[in-house]
Amino acid sequence: MRKYFFFGITALLLMFAGYFTFVYYVPYSEGVRAGELIKISKKGVLMKTWEGEISQGISGAQIFSFSVLDKDQKVIDDLVNYQGKYVKVTYLERYITFPWWGDSHYFITNVQLENSPHFNQQ
Repeated sequence: MRKYFFFGITALLLMFAGYFTFVYYVPYSEGVRAGELIKISKKGVLMKTWEGEISQGISGAQIFSFSVLDKDQKVIDDLVNYQGKYVKVTYLERYITFPWWGDSHYFITNVQLENSPHFNQQ
């Protein structure tokens, strides 16, 4: 009886570890988006995470919300410096998120300053 109990517990722990390994290492999608960076902030009560928004379009009708992991300090610094400018971001979409990662399923991995197609920036 005791052998079956330990076998069951071991199987549950392996399934739990496999699930979190899958969630952590396997992204749902990868891509690039561009738009005006309208918000970047660190928010949260217990777990502070970096959250931001990009407006994709002149009227701001389409908003792309994203998170940035704390380990990507260069991306965070660039986003803070590019506030209000037109940017192109590279992202990973995850199946689920954890409270210590951020609110969004989209995580920015790179950011570049771009010329806006809407305004002539001189």
